[in-house]
Amino acid sequence: MNDAIIISDIHLGSDVCESKKLYDFLESIDSKTNRLIINGDLFDNLDFRRLKKNHWNILSLLRTLSKDTEIVWIRGNHDGDAEIISHLIGVDFKDEYSFVSGNKIVLCLHGDKFDDFIYKYPKTTKVADYLYRTIQRFDKRFLPKLIKNRSKIYLRCTENMINSSRKYAVSKGVDVVCLGHTHHPIIDKSHSVWYTNSGCWTEKDCSYLTLKDGQVELEFI
Repeated sequence: MNDAIIISDIHLGSDVCESKKLYDFLESIDSKTNRLIINGDLFDNLDFRRLKKNHWNILSLLRTLSKDTEIVWIRGNHDGDAEIISHLIGVDFKDEYSFVSGNKIVLCLHGDKFDDFIYKYPKTTKVADYLYRTIQRFDKRFLPKLIKNRSKIYLRCTENMINSSRKYAVSKGVDVVCLGHTHHPIIDKSHSVWYTNSGCWTEKDCSYLTLKDGQVELEFI
């Protein structure tokens, strides 16, 4: 039994959300984990008219799962003030969340607080986000990875987030920090504080983190 399964950046309401994969995945986890952590951006935005039937089905399934599994939903920059939805689906809505796995204290937060770019340049961010989503509609596997690996701004922002989140984790006295936001799945143990990112559910290779007895693994679907 896992201490936690962590997913993030689902973006319900978006055309690029891999909702079928997510629904099938959620159906399979009820006996595999003590808690499910949604680490931000469950929604693409709060215009619920954009939610498709299968997106509503995911919300219904989360409510069913919450009866037997602890579900924690961490606020992401796309979620806004969605607290009313957290009550409807029966989950806790938090800014950050910590728990113990084996001998490790684990801190989960979405990570946008460490991303200076989106707050300094909101208009540029919206344009870049629109272009990225457009590219994803044509190719969900190779082009998104190519862009993330070649974009100097993206790489610099990601590096800043890793460094800032580790400093924050040290101030909190935790051993592992788990973020979302960048859509870039990774486990980095090269520091006294492990940095992890659960990736996203908007690309062809969807990803999530598992934690058990102090060990963290990155899985792909």
